[in-house]
Amino acid sequence: MNGDTPFAHGIGGSADLPISPSLAIAGAVAALVVSFTVLAVAWRTPRYDEAQGGRQAPPWLDSLVGSLGFRAGLRVFGFVIFVYAVVAAIFGEDLLTNPVFGIFYVWWWVGLVPLSLFLGPFWKAISPVRTINLVFARLSGSDPEVGVFDYPRWLGHWPAALGLFAFVWMELVYPFMTELGPVRLWCAIYVAVMLVGGALFGNTFYEHADPFEVYSSLVAKLSVWGSRDGHLLLRSPLANLDTVVVRPGLVAVLAVLFGSTAFDSFRDSSDWVQYIQSTETSSYLLNNVMLVVFCVGTGLVFALGCVLTGVETGTRRWSLPDKFAHSIVPIVVGYIVAHYLTYLVEFGQRTLIQASDPFSNGSDILGTGDWSVNYWLSYHPTLLANVKVVAVVVGHVLGVVAAHDRAIKLLPKRHQLTGQLPLLLAMVAFTVGGLYLLFAA
Repeated sequence: MNGDTPFAHGIGGSADLPISPSLAIAGAVAALVVSFTVLAVAWRTPRYDEAQGGRQAPPWLDSLVGSLGFRAGLRVFGFVIFVYAVVAAIFGEDLLTNPVFGIFYVWWWVGLVPLSLFLGPFWKAISPVRTINLVFARLSGSDPEVGVFDYPRWLGHWPAALGLFAFVWMELVYPFMTELGPVRLWCAIYVAVMLVGGALFGNTFYEHADPFEVYSSLVAKLSVWGSRDGHLLLRSPLANLDTVVVRPGLVAVLAVLFGSTAFDSFRDSSDWVQYIQSTETSSYLLNNVMLVVFCVGTGLVFALGCVLTGVETGTRRWSLPDKFAHSIVPIVVGYIVAHYLTYLVEFGQRTLIQASDPFSNGSDILGTGDWSVNYWLSYHPTLLANVKVVAVVVGHVLGVVAAHDRAIKLLPKRHQLTGQLPLLLAMVAFTVGGLYLLFAA
């Protein structure tokens, strides 16, 4: 793979970030420390309550979103794209111009973030595997919500974490990630596992174990859309974030998302590239090892910051990482924006253009074949650099706020401030490391 292929992506090097690295890092750390100080003084009681937070959306909007026609329309939309991608994958040429690659790596993986951020749990609404499971259930006269077995509580989000790791491994490490065969096989395995899981455990399986639904639903917690008793609510993003359900494997999911994004920057850094070129050890093996190190290391740093907090005697310290894990969601979103913004905008357009010719025969099915990619963002590097740095900093500041509000609820009064210092140090480490990699790539 070389820099000319659409999927040798990254955040760009120093030319893409024409601002001072040391100034950006110092400013980010200062923003975290100042935010924590202000919170310590002005935020003494919890402000977010799932049972009370939010106000009901306008009746017309609530009725629209809850209507059968609206939900069916979203299902049809998702299934049409799914079928289109399947046809292109089966009958299209094994070329980088095949839109399957863009649909898989750009629209599905990256596009899911802004869609969920602005519209709520988008993948849950359009998921083709949920649609297929629903059709099978209706044909068999069963309830799609109920499977043959109850989903094991101890399993939590661990299958989703494994699925997300399988995707980032495919995207970042597997040497044949731009060949059609492996992409088809990955998708086929995903669909098969999801359909079997849905049949065995019902829709609960998708809520807990579908990597893309878990990913989308976590990002959606930073949207303004919530629900209670089947009605649409409007909430502040931080109040919505407080409603993240604590389940086993939640930290693992966020560690994979955060760690893999950091690894993607690291693998493009000049030091790592030089080391790979100078050593006789297989670069494939080294990249595999480093991907695991980044994902596991991120989770361990966060977990350590949580378990070192001050708690009451008898409190299970290792239960704290999952309870504070929601504070990592805005950090992950901030890094996704910083890392993938140019990639999504530019290669997302290219995918739409290529989608008009799924069989590489010169057709223009969608009427987009003669469109051209708008590179406006790349032509404004200073603006782009500022947006990326701001995304990282804002993500961390929101994470500090979310962690502070949760700490006031969970920690004894004498530890409500000092007890947060280890977690604050962990977030400072994430900020410094993330911005360093942002500039080093």
